Amino acid sequence: MSDEREDVYSKPVRAGKRTYFFDVKSTRGRDLYLTITESKKHTHEDGSASYEKHKIFLYKEDFEKFIDGLRDVYAEIDRLKATGGYMQHDAPKPERHEGPPELPPSDTSEVGSKFTDVNFEDLDRKDI
Repeated sequence: MSDEREDVYSKPVRAGKRTYFFDVKSTRGRDLYLTITESKKHTHEDGSASYEKHKIFLYKEDFEKFIDGLRDVYAEIDRLKATGGYMQHDAPKPERHEGPPELPPSDTSEVGSKFTDVNFEDLDRKDI
């Protein structure tokens, strides 16, 4: 029996040494789901490279909750930045090996938009 699962849409977002992949896939039953993959390049002393990957699976029944949570987080980031207590520009960051990832800077020129420029109301469900 053939595997009827398929990749429907993929959107890579390059950000320095990291690349984020947003991949829409379908199950054999034709349900859609999303995988979000962070891939970070590591260059070794001998010049060779390897990639560290982390993946999240997001299923259709969770799409709305995920977007609602993301909207809430972006709103809180905007509120916190408005207090003046947080950086508004790119600054060198120490390399981190443990703990949660740092939030992206407000000026993400490498990916062509600002953190506060995201308007989720303009997204269609097909963009998820």
